[in-house]
Amino acid sequence: MTTATASRAASKPSKTSKPNKKKVSAFSDRKVDRAYYWMTVPAALIFAFFLYWPFLQGIMYSFTNSQGYGDYQFIGLKNYIALFQDGRVGHAYLFTFLIAIAITVGINLIAMFLAVALNGKIAFKNGFRAIYFIPYTLSVLVIGYVFKYIFMTPLPALGKALGIKWLSESMLTSDTLAWFPIVFLAIWQGVAYSTLLYLAGLQTIDAEIYEAAALDGVNAWQNFWKITFPMIGPFFTINLVLSMKNALSTFDQVVALTGGGPNSKTETVTYLIFKGGLTGGEYAYQTANAVLFFIVLAIIAFVQLKFFSGKEEV
Repeated sequence: MTTATASRAASKPSKTSKPNKKKVSAFSDRKVDRAYYWMTVPAALIFAFFLYWPFLQGIMYSFTNSQGYGDYQFIGLKNYIALFQDGRVGHAYLFTFLIAIAITVGINLIAMFLAVALNGKIAFKNGFRAIYFIPYTLSVLVIGYVFKYIFMTPLPALGKALGIKWLSESMLTSDTLAWFPIVFLAIWQGVAYSTLLYLAGLQTIDAEIYEAAALDGVNAWQNFWKITFPMIGPFFTINLVLSMKNALSTFDQVVALTGGGPNSKTETVTYLIFKGGLTGGEYAYQTANAVLFFIVLAIIAFVQLKFFSGKEEV
């Protein structure tokens, strides 16, 4: 009995004697073609050299009194403290945020309307799609100078002919209306790309959904708010983030139309960084301004994505 029991115990494999098998990744034996490294590594190095290295240098210079040349000294947080005490910088941030909101709202409203219209059954649809995209392909500076001529000469002449007082003088020289040409030009050029994204989103909606809604007696307004808009939520989020980012970075429009005037009323943050940093002897000071503005842009983008990402699911 004892011998049989011992033999059975010996025949059973011991748990402690079970060999340990390490999990091997499915990709461990896969050979990677070195050509991929030859293609990606140089590009990554160039990208890091021309983007990350200057960015890190900019952060370093923001803590100095450098004028962009010669010797400099580290001065700690003095540049950043001065930014919050500078009324001109504060006005530039306020003006930038206000026109960014106006540009973002204008672009998305017009682009959404155009996308829905161009997605419907209309004549010459392909031709209209090509026409509306033309402004996006043109140089902002070139078109900006064209619009400057329009706002300086033909438009005031039209205002005088019609007896409209506020239109009789150029908006570009008005302290209260100089913002309008900048916003108008930014919207005129930005609508095309946003419309393209919205059209791409509309193409993903199954036509059978609209057919089922029509059978239930849904009107056009309900059709848009209950079906179309929720289903293109991801495209709306992308458009909102991109249009806001581009609007906050408004620069070329200011250069071409107003040059920051009149009386520095239309200076955006990016224009102030350019003007003060490169031509005003405020290299380190405006570098600190650029770092601060980068942080602001990152926070705004994060908040937008966080807020709207939860609203994309139907």
